[in-house]
Amino acid sequence: MTRPILVAAFIAALTCLPTASRAQSAVLYGLIDASGSNVKPVGNSSDRWQLDNGNMTRSFLGLRGTEDLGGGLRAVWKLESYLRVDTGGSGRVDGDGFWAREASVGLSGAFGTSVIGRNPSPLWHAVVNFNPFGESIGFSPSMRQTFGAVIGDTRWNNSVSYTNNPGDALRVNVAYNADETNPNSGGHNVGASVSYITGPFAATVVAERIRNSAQALPAGFEQQIVFQAGATYDFRFLRVYGQAGRIKTEAASDAKTTLYQLGAAVPIGTSLVLAAYGHSRTKTPTLSSTDKQGSIAYDYFLSKNTDIYVAALYEKLSNVSSGRSFAGGVRHRF
Repeated sequence: MTRPILVAAFIAALTCLPTASRAQSAVLYGLIDASGSNVKPVGNSSDRWQLDNGNMTRSFLGLRGTEDLGGGLRAVWKLESYLRVDTGGSGRVDGDGFWAREASVGLSGAFGTSVIGRNPSPLWHAVVNFNPFGESIGFSPSMRQTFGAVIGDTRWNNSVSYTNNPGDALRVNVAYNADETNPNSGGHNVGASVSYITGPFAATVVAERIRNSAQALPAGFEQQIVFQAGATYDFRFLRVYGQAGRIKTEAASDAKTTLYQLGAAVPIGTSLVLAAYGHSRTKTPTLSSTDKQGSIAYDYFLSKNTDIYVAALYEKLSNVSSGRSFAGGVRHRF
């Protein structure tokens, strides 16, 4: 069965759920982000004009549902597929699984929520929630630098994920994956984050040990240890963000990366002005390099579901020519 037929059959099945039943529910949702941009990558002498998908938020299609099992216990499930609006393809890149954004099923109750499948890593949640550009791979220095250094994906295959109830001021997220994808990897991944959220203030600390990935691993790879702390405070007229982290890679050539990010979001009527600066330094036994990225954006909300934006990013990497990008786009949630 081809992918389009699979999606069509699944959506059709959702429409057949009993409309009078209160015991179970299913929702179709998603986000579409498309933009035109001019990009000059670091180290390149020329720029190019192009149509991009997901510069501010990667486009995706999602299906989620719940079933009331009684006694405060619920079954929960979620399927999310990345979309490439510029080509109509699925996934972020060729080779991505169809439900690459998330594919999980589990139970939820007074104890919290526990799911198994393909889940976002604790680090991904921490990075996204504590920088003004969220999960923007086009303009968030934090996303670009952190996951440019982290081995593997923002999602873990074959994983178990637990979160406590979202109403608690202290939030806990723990994830563990089984090593089933790469015979050269060194074991299981494990990660955990603890966040404190009260009023205008929020802070988080996250740690991960990465020992396997569905993607290619560096020669002699043993493990990668990641630590990050983040905080944000909302002054109403200004929201500020800060992050600091360290990534230590143990392989044939060890590496240590330190990262810092500062950002701000300023509400102006029905719009937001976003700004961020990220600094990343990587050291190996023979090399030291520094990456500096700064970005700014204006985001205007036409409605609660639709916004238009313009954004720019400047990047300076050691020993190569600087890079820059500019984009204007539209984003719609449904």
